[in-house]
Amino acid sequence: MSTTHPTRRVAVVTGAARGIGAATAVRLARDGLAVAVLDLDATACAPTVAAIEQEGGRALAVGCDVSDTGQTEAAIARVADELGAPTVLVNNAGIIRDNLVFRMTDQEFDSVIGVHLRGAFLMARAVQRHQTAAGWGRIVNLSSSAALGNRGQANYSSAKAGLQGLTKTLAIELGPFGVTVNCVAPGFIATEMTAATAARTGVTFEEFTERYARTIPVRRGGRPEDIAQAVSFFVREEAGFVSGQILYVAGGPKG
Repeated sequence: MSTTHPTRRVAVVTGAARGIGAATAVRLARDGLAVAVLDLDATACAPTVAAIEQEGGRALAVGCDVSDTGQTEAAIARVADELGAPTVLVNNAGIIRDNLVFRMTDQEFDSVIGVHLRGAFLMARAVQRHQTAAGWGRIVNLSSSAALGNRGQANYSSAKAGLQGLTKTLAIELGPFGVTVNCVAPGFIATEMTAATAARTGVTFEEFTERYARTIPVRRGGRPEDIAQAVSFFVREEAGFVSGQILYVAGGPKG
């Protein structure tokens, strides 16, 4: 098994045009990695790429529907050609289609499972070929405290719980090849997605955030950078004996 590592490792971050994904891509670039910034629309990735390049990093914008097998395979092939073989993968891409179960449609359920869970599987399957060939790799999946159950999110909660099972299974399968697989499960994080949830409930985002902050032991909502720091830890060389773990980043105890 090869123990030779490239001087600059290549990371793939999905859903990286904004929010947690963008913060994570920028953080990994600061850690010295070249970063493929993936999102549904490549043009939406331009601000993230620009932020990385302004700090002297190397980044590539790639458009990809992570729920589509052909697109994921093509995206990873392009990353390998233009940046180098990817050995770090952060599965962050996600959508919400909230509804109570008696109103939730098949499409609302399937689309959320498709992006979050199927997408993570397809990306991991594509990237692990490069990781096992290198004898080193890191996969970090983004779950959520909603994996513990959340009203109106049967689809999202199921997907996020599924990601935790996928994480543990991949950790077992890929560990012998030098690949660790871990999961970060955010609590309330201030992003465009949570702002959209606030709008649907008819309150301002400030009111929505304050309401959640009162229920969090550290008495504040989370920021995308809080999650990026946790991902950064799992990706480091020093975290090589940590695998199959679920880390709740929620301002208090979960799980």
